[in-house]
Amino acid sequence: MKSTGIVRKIDELGRIVIPKEIRRIFDLEDKIDSLEIFTDDNMIILKKYEPCCIFCKGTNKLQDFEGRNICGDCIEKIMLKNANQE
Repeated sequence: MKSTGIVRKIDELGRIVIPKEIRRIFDLEDKIDSLEIFTDDNMIILKKYEPCCIFCKGTNKLQDFEGRNICGDCIEKIMLKNANQE
């Protein structure tokens, strides 16, 4: 993990500001993009939220399956494979 040397205070509402240069590096557009928040031991990890299929990274007809996104095309492939195995 690389340190940026940037330190930000948390305001009274629990918010922090992500510096413009960091937003630019990660192609985060104000009022458009969202961030996912993860924790790992004593770390808080922010990741650009990009909803896509876990198999092909497509974005067509996404459906949630147990917290994972799967596109319509991959669902059809899985169903065909399962039908052929029976």
